[in-house]
Amino acid sequence: MLVIGNHTVHRTLDGKEREVLDAVRDAYVAHAAGDTAVPHSVFLRFPADDTNRIIGLPAYLGGGARVAGMKWISSFPGNVASGLQRASAAIILNSLSTGQPEALIEGSTISARRTAASAALAARTMPGETPDTGVSLIGCGVINAEVLRFLRVVAPGLRTVRLFDLDRARAEAFAETHAGGLTAEFADSVDEALAAHRLVSVATTASTPHTGLGHCRPGTLVLHLSLRDLTPEAILDSVNVVDDADHVCRASTSLHLAEQHAGNRDFITAALGDILATGRPRPRDPHKVTVFSPFGLGILDLALADLVRTDAEKHDTAVRLTDFLPVG
Repeated sequence: MLVIGNHTVHRTLDGKEREVLDAVRDAYVAHAAGDTAVPHSVFLRFPADDTNRIIGLPAYLGGGARVAGMKWISSFPGNVASGLQRASAAIILNSLSTGQPEALIEGSTISARRTAASAALAARTMPGETPDTGVSLIGCGVINAEVLRFLRVVAPGLRTVRLFDLDRARAEAFAETHAGGLTAEFADSVDEALAAHRLVSVATTASTPHTGLGHCRPGTLVLHLSLRDLTPEAILDSVNVVDDADHVCRASTSLHLAEQHAGNRDFITAALGDILATGRPRPRDPHKVTVFSPFGLGILDLALADLVRTDAEKHDTAVRLTDFLPVG
């Protein structure tokens, strides 16, 4: 049994954004080809607590990876005020021949980077009429920090970032830490951020819809990563791309609410994996807003966890427990 901590995860993934993008792309293509198994996630919630949760994401990824396992990830937003990260996670990888657990990997960095990589792939795959030179980030936490990291790889023409967070000091700290080389500007409202650029990433802890998209310019791509920010009406008025319709239309996401309102899923235009499988970009509708809403499939976590495990075995940087499992 290998135990791989956060330091080793960073050692493997830092500076390898293109490898991460390739791994996430390959996982999406395998999913589009039906070479995955992705049961519905399990949400553990607590009595009289509408804020905190722990989610289990079991999955099997085929393609060139062939890996099975599960991510167990918590979201406790109150951690931020205590100086802790909102999310913490562990990933277990299992043997496909015996079913035995083979690796336990710290998963928060993997989870954040696979989310950001999927957003960046969407931005690259659905380009605007002209290359994006600016991006608005709504929510200045770990996820949008990673989104900015990966967007700078797929959109090297970025020059400006407009930041909005309910905590202005947090936005200013974000700019100091993550905006190096970009002009950082600050929005006073969500509406101002939505209007500033035709590329927008929304990554907040919102549990219910709080904004429409009326201030977005036509041709805008909104990376709706936190899934519950947009009103059902905004979803229904947009071009919608998802990672998996069955997964994203659950658990009171904005798309789930839109489905309940419309009585169908006809408002979903495409899945990102299907677009990626064609090998061709799908330009945004220049007259409407396009919204990418990824539920975050467990196969993406497995793809990066497998990268980390392989590297840790190669460089002997994991802790190996020889007595973890019973003998015989």
